[in-house]
Amino acid sequence: MGSCLLRLPEDEGVTLSGPVTRRLLEQGDGDAALLYICLLRRRGAISTAQAAQELRWDARRTAAAEDKLRQMELLGPAQPERAGESQPSREPPAYQRQDVTDCLEKDGIFRALTAEVERKLGKRLSTPDLSMLLGLYDYLGLPPDVIFLLVGHCAERTARQYGPGRRPTMRQIEKEGYAWARRGLDTQERAAAYLRQYAQRQERMPAYMRALQLGDRAPAPSEEKYLLTWLDWGFPPETVALAYDRTMLRCHELKWGYLNGILKNWHNKGLHTPEEVESGDSAPERRSAGPQAPAAESGASVDPRIAEMRRYMKKRGGGES
Repeated sequence: MGSCLLRLPEDEGVTLSGPVTRRLLEQGDGDAALLYICLLRRRGAISTAQAAQELRWDARRTAAAEDKLRQMELLGPAQPERAGESQPSREPPAYQRQDVTDCLEKDGIFRALTAEVERKLGKRLSTPDLSMLLGLYDYLGLPPDVIFLLVGHCAERTARQYGPGRRPTMRQIEKEGYAWARRGLDTQERAAAYLRQYAQRQERMPAYMRALQLGDRAPAPSEEKYLLTWLDWGFPPETVALAYDRTMLRCHELKWGYLNGILKNWHNKGLHTPEEVESGDSAPERRSAGPQAPAAESGASVDPRIAEMRRYMKKRGGGES
């Protein structure tokens, strides 16, 4: 027996060899067969996690099918992740209404978690909301206590940024949950330690906002990213105020990207305090306190615009009409 050709829509074709077909049939595992066909259809150019997205499977179902294929020697051994190698996008499977209903009926822990999240957010969760919550719980595998800390963190941040009574959406909570998963915040201890560090950083935000002449308001999410980056770089508010002054001289308005570029340049030079900046950075915006003609005549470099102005003034002084 040679091979059989599976006809798929849009003239796609997947060829299964006779021995492979026989092994899949003898095993009698439909999930393993589906996963194999999905991988074969993409010529092995996607990961099993990405195949699971197409099949709308959760992590446990995917892992079971993957293990079965390895037992059948139809899938190679798992490859260790190489440092610096980009990870495939980890999007959750699209949980359907029945998936959510089944989990609520059969899993008392998820049912209790749902009730607590609804209480925290002050609303009943819709089916799409529950699908996202199930993704955090089932697909990412975050423990219920970590998810509750996550929801509380998002609720406090939203209220601080937009005022009391405002609540985060489940989409915002889901996005933050994926960020937590990437940071390895998958235990109550790690999540609590992160939240303590986050609170300490937030206490420093008002000083940076005042350095930027923005008053005492809470920073917007996009602004907060810049401020946290500058904190990580080790800049005190006084140095940020210097960068703000130079930005205003050049741009006549606060441009976050331009200001960030100044600070990044100083950071790369190892200049972080105002004293280090004043002694180690020569900015074109800097103006001397008085005339420095002797220095210019001694060969020091002069801004071309200043040199042109001096030539013009010299001509005017010579009586030229």
